[in-house]
Amino acid sequence: MALLTPEMSTDVRVVMVDYADHRQAEDILSLMDEYSRHPFGGGGPLPDKCRSELVPKLADFPGAFTVLAYDDTQALGLVNCLTGFSTFACMPLINIHDVIVREGARGQGVCAAMMEFVAREAKKRGCCKLTMEVLEKNLPAKDAYRKVGFKPYTLDEEFGLAEFWQRYL
Repeated sequence: MALLTPEMSTDVRVVMVDYADHRQAEDILSLMDEYSRHPFGGGGPLPDKCRSELVPKLADFPGAFTVLAYDDTQALGLVNCLTGFSTFACMPLINIHDVIVREGARGQGVCAAMMEFVAREAKKRGCCKLTMEVLEKNLPAKDAYRKVGFKPYTLDEEFGLAEFWQRYL
């Protein structure tokens, strides 16, 4: 499905990934490696284990899907999504796990096009919301996400913003 947003200077196609498509699988790994090498992604190459296992494991993971944005010549961006569940709404949700836009394509509406595609897909799946995490100091990403309707999560202003925590196993 092609999608053109007003702020884009060229056509960008946003597509749902077919994990069995060799080109799309390579595009996922290339974009994930670019993200991984950036300081916000950890600052090192995508580990070999991820290079060999990521696409097949996404394909096998219930509710996972990926969208890719293309121009005429290359993949410009990627969004990896995982289905979750909102206990307060008693409905599924989509957690946006990775958002990547190639450095040369930033500021051209690629993120917005992918996010609108994901929002439409989430509605088709009967989801109540999209969720994501973003690093506190990743200001360009936070600005891009705000432009497409995201905001920090809070139930009650009195108790502050929700924080994303983790525990490695």
